[in-house]
Amino acid sequence: MKNKINRRDFLTNSVLVSAAMFMPGFLRATGSDTANFNGKRLIIVQLTGGNDGLNTIIPYSNDLYYSNRPDIGVKTADLIRLNDDLAFNPALDSLTDLWEQGSMSILNNVGYPNPNRSHFRSRDIWHSASDENKIINSGWIGRAFDSQCDDSHCALPHNAIEIDSSLSLILRGEKFSGLAMDKPLELAQGLNNPVIKAFSSLDINDSLTNHNFLYKELVDTYQSAEYVVSKSKIYSSKIIYPQTEFSKGLKVISELIISGSETKVYYQSLNGFDTHVAQNNFHPRQLKSLAEGLNALYIDLKQNNEWNNTLVVVYSEFGRRVKQNGARGTDHGTANNVFFFGGNLNKLGILNELPNLIDLQDGDLKYTIDFRSVYATVLKKWLDINPSIVLGKEFSMLDFIA
Repeated sequence: MKNKINRRDFLTNSVLVSAAMFMPGFLRATGSDTANFNGKRLIIVQLTGGNDGLNTIIPYSNDLYYSNRPDIGVKTADLIRLNDDLAFNPALDSLTDLWEQGSMSILNNVGYPNPNRSHFRSRDIWHSASDENKIINSGWIGRAFDSQCDDSHCALPHNAIEIDSSLSLILRGEKFSGLAMDKPLELAQGLNNPVIKAFSSLDINDSLTNHNFLYKELVDTYQSAEYVVSKSKIYSSKIIYPQTEFSKGLKVISELIISGSETKVYYQSLNGFDTHVAQNNFHPRQLKSLAEGLNALYIDLKQNNEWNNTLVVVYSEFGRRVKQNGARGTDHGTANNVFFFGGNLNKLGILNELPNLIDLQDGDLKYTIDFRSVYATVLKKWLDINPSIVLGKEFSMLDFIA
């Protein structure tokens, strides 16, 4: 028979429950059931710090690119040319297979009205899908799962996983929040915590109505942790991933996908893109880490017949200014490119017009695609969720997926 606990005992020990819940890898969550799973996974990668899109996908045919960047412009002899106008930074060499195999698309000039150049505010705008002048304390993925809740159940936290020790706004909803973890092994160690074990097995009686939510959150998170740990034991990748923290995170994601985890959304960030000084000493290294990690993920999922069920979206909170600064770097800008990877892309290659280096706004690129159109397309066409409910209004659909 399960242990019984009375109101006094619960109140005496509730502080221990709260402490256990906020251990690394155990984050606040509400839910009691798994979400309907259609077999499709979404992987979101954020390039934190403001990636320089012009030195990533390079408009080498435009002389203004080199005149604005006499020191940091990538030499034409080093470029990996995609067409007559655009080229990969040579550090993206590992992405050439994905490009040539039709598993990559590039969307230019993505941004939003009245852009904010603060890392933190712009990141929150992208995470929450809010207007620049409106604060929303929930993320668009969190609200996507909120929209699937009813009076009796919500998705469990493991339906959206962040590879980190703390949960970002993007996976937080009003009713649902995802699960953050660095590694399944750390989750397994947390499951052995005696406080968590004790409280996750308690049978709360009806007199504890005011506190049931706390117990429920702990149980849901505990169950999701158990689920992830059990799935992580099924498949161990034989693919050689680079020994970077970013690639190690992608390896965890790939192993969970191939193991059959019904996690619908994964989120991971790659830091180091705030390149104000000596950009060419740092930027190529971060691009190389991105490309090599994504290539290993592609090989792993492709060999295990999961690539067609996977959509990868890569973005940054803003781009950089067109003109280099005096420190041979670039300062915070606005519009940027967004990358899509997967085996079921509907439209391949370069999806829209090139960055306009003549018609600038205060030295910055003008956006032509609202980033929320990307979200609306992903919600409707990939996750099968009504985008207007999540985003609060209608945004135009794009055609990178059918």
